[in-house]
Amino acid sequence: MLRATLKSLLARKLRLILSGFAVVLGVMAVASALILGSTLNKSVDGLFGDIYDSIDVQVKGKTFVDAESQGGISVSQPIPAGLVEQLRSIDDAETVTGEVVEDGARVVGTDGKVITSNGPPRLGESWAGEDEQTQLREGRGPQAANEVAINVPLAQTGDFSVGDNIDVLTREPKKPFTVVGIYGVSDSKASFGGETSVSFTEPVAQQLMLGEEGVYSVISLTAKDGVDQQQLRDQVANAVGDNYIVQTGEQASEEEADSLQGFVSLFQNVLLGFAAVALFVGIFLILNTFSIIVAQRTKELALFRAMGASRGQVIRSVMLEAIVVGLIASTLGFAAGIGIAKALLTLLGNQNGGAELFDGAFTIPVSAVIASYLVGVIVTLIAALVPALRASRIPPVAALRDAELTQRPLTRLTIIGAVPAVLGIGCILLTLFGDAPVVVLLVGVLLVFIGVAMLAPAITRPVVNAIGWLLSWSLPGKLGRRNAARNPRRTAITASALMIGLALVTGVSVVASSLTATIERLVEQDIKAQLFVAADSVGGGPLVTFDPAVAEQTRKLPGVTAVAEIYGDLAEVKGQPQFITAVDPNQSAEVSDITALSGRLDDLGPGRVLIDDGFATSNNLEVGEEFEIATTRGGPRDYTVAAVYEKTEVSRGTIMSVADAKQYFGRSAPFQAAIVVGDDGSVSTVKKQVTKLLEDNPEVSVQNQDEVVKQASGQIDQFLLILYVLLGLAIVIAVLGIINTLALSILERTRELGLLRAVGLSRRKTRWMITTESIVISVFGSLLGMAVGCGLGALVVTALEDEGFSELAFPWARLALFLALAVIVGLLAAIIPAFRASRVNVLRAIAYE
Repeated sequence: MLRATLKSLLARKLRLILSGFAVVLGVMAVASALILGSTLNKSVDGLFGDIYDSIDVQVKGKTFVDAESQGGISVSQPIPAGLVEQLRSIDDAETVTGEVVEDGARVVGTDGKVITSNGPPRLGESWAGEDEQTQLREGRGPQAANEVAINVPLAQTGDFSVGDNIDVLTREPKKPFTVVGIYGVSDSKASFGGETSVSFTEPVAQQLMLGEEGVYSVISLTAKDGVDQQQLRDQVANAVGDNYIVQTGEQASEEEADSLQGFVSLFQNVLLGFAAVALFVGIFLILNTFSIIVAQRTKELALFRAMGASRGQVIRSVMLEAIVVGLIASTLGFAAGIGIAKALLTLLGNQNGGAELFDGAFTIPVSAVIASYLVGVIVTLIAALVPALRASRIPPVAALRDAELTQRPLTRLTIIGAVPAVLGIGCILLTLFGDAPVVVLLVGVLLVFIGVAMLAPAITRPVVNAIGWLLSWSLPGKLGRRNAARNPRRTAITASALMIGLALVTGVSVVASSLTATIERLVEQDIKAQLFVAADSVGGGPLVTFDPAVAEQTRKLPGVTAVAEIYGDLAEVKGQPQFITAVDPNQSAEVSDITALSGRLDDLGPGRVLIDDGFATSNNLEVGEEFEIATTRGGPRDYTVAAVYEKTEVSRGTIMSVADAKQYFGRSAPFQAAIVVGDDGSVSTVKKQVTKLLEDNPEVSVQNQDEVVKQASGQIDQFLLILYVLLGLAIVIAVLGIINTLALSILERTRELGLLRAVGLSRRKTRWMITTESIVISVFGSLLGMAVGCGLGALVVTALEDEGFSELAFPWARLALFLALAVIVGLLAAIIPAFRASRVNVLRAIAYE
């Protein structure tokens, strides 16, 4: 039986290679994710090990808000310079150095635009001279207030040389400086991880990066010979008390590395998520392939049974084929994963200017090897299990029959398929409208896909006939349509692979279109302002702000009737991270409708806040009551509710006074402003005038309503493009599924094709018949996917109504494009099978058994 199985496997190499290719793609994604994650973790550990290698103890201010959990940057409190002198009195301390090191020094390039970063920080530092980690390549360190030294990556990116003039934005608007030096980490290393840095004189760094002179970001200490880090840490901790965070160099290195591990894990999980999608789609392809092969081997397997083979032997025969396919595919997928991981590392290094971060760090963990083979083999076995069980039930008498076994009714499959579909919808509703974790949502989507795939055969014939009717103007078209409807189970499984990929793409597109429509309605209908001042794009680093003087000058422009500037920062409201804003309520009322349900909006002032009715209800708060808010600079304080206002898409959340924002927010300047132009003013004229006022704020621009909507739509489209590329993997597997199904179907219908050719069907018409069948299957899968995706997207948008989604919009243009792509997919998938069908030898086909 083993020899017979191996011979059978070798006789069907091409058929099984196509199904195994789906496993190759899935394993490739799994292997690349694990290898990339391991390499990035190793690089991060090495990076911070190098940074803190020369530091034994570090002192920094407390952090009041955990901004990292919300994708922001946590702000430590400045340390007074007097603490440096106090720590120098510790006997076991060899050196005590106060340093300014803060993210947020943005340099303006020669094109007038700010040099952006794809991840690494843009540091502003105080120059302390050369040491083990700072070595000059050219020039000298800054000595005057208008001088700076820059690191090599910044010099290369901006094409700056010693003697050049550069403009730098910090907590303050653009200021001019002269480059007097260029430095690197060492003679051979330009930076630690692609960061750009600008070094000022100490007083200038303190003022620009921390907002006041006489303070530091951190204090670094080294120990005398014979004193270990823990011993010195304990002495420093006793000296400074509980007001500061004191860590050894090793602890600081681990903490900084941990802060980046979240990003690494997120990146890794995204890749693993798409690997899971690819493997899930691959299961349908493998299941279909083995099902067709088993159906074609009915007589062969029946002969085995007639010669004495047990049901168990037949099952083991099919599963052995699956194991061989899984092992080969896993090997190829793992090798491809190594190549993909290296390519992604090269891309990351080139984008961030930090290729040296990955030098010598590439590693292949044992977990990647084990996971690749386990995933590949197990997925193949799962997909082959149902066909194997079906093969074992073939009766020996089937060897005496010339026709294949009669297809079973679809009633049982339809009833069983309704169970996962209903359970899946229940899980989705429980997550979106209840308190279930996200994993329940993922399980729900998975169950919905399985349920739809099982229910699809019940509607295959009528839907496929309706689709095929458009292509049935000729006899080949009619034959192709009937071929697609002939075996509903096979057609449904083949179409389901395409359905899953398109359902995910369509669902996200519906959410994105609804978000765009919501933004458009807010800007054009719910906000009275015609112009908006804000950052050109959302990126990493501190919140981009602009000079408050711009708002004051804008109010004086002819035709301007109101200007409302908005301050913002991450805070912890009743212990929960939340982005809060600060406005002048009188100004805000001029640009949008905000209605007080209790209390008075103009009672907002220092120590008092406005809260929306949703927050008030969920936390049992009323006017006059107090609750705690921790701000990045002010720390935890009790604030009194001045008024409760009606929550809208425009006005929501906790609103502070501008006075408190300037004192306690991480950035004491506005990040947005709304401008109302009266009937006697010109919007275009005011826009030009405000643009001139923003000359010293090159990261910020003024936009009209159409430009705001266009910018928001552009950012959403960028996200969608990345998602489409990643989900393209599932579409590729679906195309392979169609090719595989058609190729195996042609082998199954060899005699039929020979007869059709014998009675006069030309090669061209044969190709059109196979192409029609392919297009019908592809369009059927696409329509199924778009229907499921629209339903899932609508559910998500409805659930997010309280989060500001006020519009449900369907991307009709994209859906039309998806349908057109489905036709193209059908055409491409039919090329090889159609060519093979048209080349069938008529005489041999008639005699085929």
